[in-house]
Amino acid sequence: MKRTDASAPRLRGRPRGFDREAALERAMEVFWRQGYEGTSITDLTRAMRINPPSLYAAFGDKERLYLEALERYQQGRRDELGPLLDQAPTARQAIERLLHEAARLYAQPDAPRGCMLMLSCTACAETSLQSQLAKRRADVKKALKARIERGLAASELPRGTDVDALADFYTTLLKGMALQARDGASRRSLVAAAEAAMRAWPARRR
Repeated sequence: MKRTDASAPRLRGRPRGFDREAALERAMEVFWRQGYEGTSITDLTRAMRINPPSLYAAFGDKERLYLEALERYQQGRRDELGPLLDQAPTARQAIERLLHEAARLYAQPDAPRGCMLMLSCTACAETSLQSQLAKRRADVKKALKARIERGLAASELPRGTDVDALADFYTTLLKGMALQARDGASRRSLVAAAEAAMRAWPARRR
């Protein structure tokens, strides 16, 4: 017997008109502002304008939603900051431009302050999530190190420069700038810190 509309099973999950990308963008902003531990499912569903069953159906659990939101954030930053490393004429200019742009982004008045990745899950109890976030943060250092190595190969730095330590130094600075921005530091003060750090760049011997 053919099933009528009245007897058809009801679909569960996303409501009509559910915009997954818009909901993910709103979740990203909540996580960015409040952190993983500080964000509840209620916070998320309220911001995303969906109910809990819709959240779980579309994104899985809170951890998977967080990682997807973080990937969205990182992709936006890669699009903005990646060209600064790739296109700058020298390694020094690349790192300097990166720090100046980070200062601008970290202190934007119309967005959560700081860096979602650098400040992510610093007090997170989820061991599996901690390891994934640590790997993502390590990738930032790898990108800086690769650009500095290019500079060393092009004789922009003194022979024997400790590239790993230099990449560590500027990665640590980025983390510190993110924390300072979260605590209310101005763009001007972040730029000043970046400029002070650039004075530590190894000078090429003549």
